[in-house]
Amino acid sequence: PQATMAFTGKYEFEGDENYDAFVQKIGLPSDKVELGRNCKIVTEVVQNGNDFTWTQHFPGGRSTTNSFTVGKEADMETMGGKKFKATVKMEGGKLIADFPNYLHTAEISGGKLVEVSAQRSGVVHKKQRKSSK
Repeated sequence: PQATMAFTGKYEFEGDENYDAFVQKIGLPSDKVELGRNCKIVTEVVQNGNDFTWTQHFPGGRSTTNSFTVGKEADMETMGGKKFKATVKMEGGKLIADFPNYLHTAEISGGKLVEVSAQRSGVVHKKQRKSSK
């Protein structure tokens, strides 16, 4: 499936919600937590069809780049610096990346890049039938 949203652009950090709770749940080391809190990250996205280069520029000159093709496995790196393999999907105009202990989605909404990282709940849904006893 062809990626339909136009993600290409430079996006400046405006704010985050629930950051502390999220990074604690995924086990980010405290030094990385401090670096990321209200960090004025600039995210630069270059999209060519289904091919993406996604770079996050951090204050002080450090940056992280993940390159991937929608629907194909790619080598990726978490915000904590861990390397892993993932397949980024496109669903309903959202990019969805399955990170080791959280799910990350990104979409363009009102000309802004909106990224959401959600920790895996670990909740198991069970179906049970009513006992006849």
